[in-house]
Amino acid sequence: MALNLLLTRVDNRLIHGQVGITWTSSLGANLLVVVDDEVASDSLQKQLMTMTAESSGVGIRFFTVDKTIEVINKASDSQKIFIVCKAPSVVKRLIDGGVPITKLNIGNMHPSESKRQITKKVYVSEQEEEEIRYIASKGVEVFFQEVPEEPSYGISILG
Repeated sequence: MALNLLLTRVDNRLIHGQVGITWTSSLGANLLVVVDDEVASDSLQKQLMTMTAESSGVGIRFFTVDKTIEVINKASDSQKIFIVCKAPSVVKRLIDGGVPITKLNIGNMHPSESKRQITKKVYVSEQEEEEIRYIASKGVEVFFQEVPEEPSYGISILG
């Protein structure tokens, strides 16, 4: 049976209260998969995110990019998966590694000097913009939206 990958989200903060819970419940997800090479081995960050996941009644896993590519297609049919990672570069690696991502939500990318503002909470560098366009070129529906109640914007917002 097909992998139940509901949505992939780029959020610099990964799993945190409001958004973690809001997106998870609006999607009907029962498993959060945090894909981050550093967090996968950081017990404090994992502990904090696990508390958020448990408070919304869902399971949570922490994988490196390579581990995700290796195991995601072995997921059980009953798992309704919501992947969260920090950057478009991670999503690009997942797609190139064969993870069947069909929808990408870009919800929060922090500002820095070399980035331009796309939405209230999303700032992209030239490199990240290229990665987002690459992801869209692979047939992935890319949209920018902070929380489900707010309007969403398509890839055309990049100009």
